[in-house]
Amino acid sequence: MNSFKRTASGILIGLLVTLPQVIGAQEYRGEGSVAVSVVRNPFGASNSILEEGLIDRITALGAEIAFNEAFALTPEEDAFGGWARSALVSRHLADLISVHGKNEYFTVALLGSCTDLPGILAGLQHMGPGSEEQVYHLAANIPNRVGLIYFDAHADINTPETTLSGMYGGMDVALAAGLYNDSNRLITSLDPPLPPSYIVLGDVRDTDPREQELIERLEIEIISTDDIRDLTSNVREQMDRLSELTDVIYIHIDMDVLAPEEVLGHNLTAPDGPTSRELAACLELIFTWPSVAAIGIASTPYGPRDPDHLSRQAAIRLIEGAINGVLKRD
Repeated sequence: MNSFKRTASGILIGLLVTLPQVIGAQEYRGEGSVAVSVVRNPFGASNSILEEGLIDRITALGAEIAFNEAFALTPEEDAFGGWARSALVSRHLADLISVHGKNEYFTVALLGSCTDLPGILAGLQHMGPGSEEQVYHLAANIPNRVGLIYFDAHADINTPETTLSGMYGGMDVALAAGLYNDSNRLITSLDPPLPPSYIVLGDVRDTDPREQELIERLEIEIISTDDIRDLTSNVREQMDRLSELTDVIYIHIDMDVLAPEEVLGHNLTAPDGPTSRELAACLELIFTWPSVAAIGIASTPYGPRDPDHLSRQAAIRLIEGAINGVLKRD
């Protein structure tokens, strides 16, 4: 019995000693050249952005491409449509990200629409330890606390009870926060959901009335258009706050956040958005924080909806801003 107690005590002490290492080891760290993992939803603009020269533009900055990966739905999955299909796509994105070590790669996610959000969050939440981390095998299963800065002209925190349009793509932040549709959230493997304090809305300019009430009731923090353009202290304050609360931070960008003239093919633009150069400068600042692990670009117009390639070039410009920030880290 005494021997059992000593053994149990040793395991407990081992866990207590190891837990701070696990919790404190979630941030992306680069050594020299940044190793970039590109993950792609093949059903959106990702191939068009690649054809626009993304890989060459990344390597020209001094970064290297470690992975460039997409996924395919199985025939059984491909039979689904609507919300179920979105959840399955998200799960594949989660799997692409979660297999990579936290301390080895910076993730660039080329997405379809904002319904991909839960999958990216889930992948970061369950991303395994880096090759240099020595962690106790049970403690390593603790999910990462993931912070989110969501740059979008819309908050996308509607629920079926608050929405005016009924659009599933206007509810992805609500789903990620556990406000509705736990079934789809769990399919994506995002568990637990994000607390509202882990979420910052960037440049939201168009909300439904009851959605706005929900934002205010949940006390969700905001980065405004002026904050982006002027790089105000609020940007730094929000980054410091999220870095204290969370282990890794994901920056999500719906291209409708930009000035409408850069995304003419997007059907949900809102006036008075920042230019891609203004937002890229803000991203360069944001990505100097070491816990920022990934950027995702969603809803990029392409093909006939982007005849002059303005939107695709804007998307690459934003990714360049993020990588420039990573390269500035100490």
